[in-house]
Amino acid sequence: MEYTPNLRKKYTDQIVGNLKGNYKSVMQVPRLVKICLNQGVGSGSSDKKMIEAAQQEMTMITGQKALITKATKDISNFKLRKGMSVGVMVTLRGNRMYEFLERFITSTLPRVRDFQGLETKGFDGRGNFTMGIKEQIAFPEISIDKINKITGMDITFVTDTNSDLEALTLLKEFGLPFKEDNRKKEERKSQLEKKALEERRELEEAAKQEISSEEVVENNEESEDVIEENSMNDQSISTELENKDNNQDLSEETDKSES
Repeated sequence: MEYTPNLRKKYTDQIVGNLKGNYKSVMQVPRLVKICLNQGVGSGSSDKKMIEAAQQEMTMITGQKALITKATKDISNFKLRKGMSVGVMVTLRGNRMYEFLERFITSTLPRVRDFQGLETKGFDGRGNFTMGIKEQIAFPEISIDKINKITGMDITFVTDTNSDLEALTLLKEFGLPFKEDNRKKEERKSQLEKKALEERRELEEAAKQEISSEEVVENNEESEDVIEENSMNDQSISTELENKDNNQDLSEETDKSES
């Protein structure tokens, strides 16, 4: 019986069935063509041991012998001459590609430090997705005790579609954990902020109305007090006038009686 990787079975049995409803023919369903891994050694390009160590690590990670990449031109600023070794690369296809992808999803990504999901901005506009790994020790094949220097690498997933959206759907079906769309989060955040602002404005308006109503009540109470004071003053004045009149009458009567 011929061996087939799990993700290859998943693609033929599940993924094609899930995606074929969006296309007229099953042959139009996008597929993963290859996975390219590329690692540069930087300043270690002049060190043969560094190049050999990078090649050995990449071979262990992918299960396929890594190719040493050479410089194509002279760059004096980097002390680089044409033909010098600058890094290593591997291109995976077929069963090795699916096996690497399964190990990458199940073993490597959970070991990445502070991993919160893959960014969708890694798409190039032609259906290919590129991401970076900062530390090669995230791969379980690499022993941290045997490495001389921590280096990163770029991984590119190449599909046969020219649409980033279709490639994203395909890679999600394979199990790559992408972050949620930032636009949706931003829209939701802006909606929540608008709602909070509206609620704050309503509370401020309600507080202003309460303050104005309290001021009206206080003004009414003050006016009532003033009216009461005025009426009391009027009453006191009238009583004084009455007392004066009475006193005058009494004085006149006394004068008449004396006369």
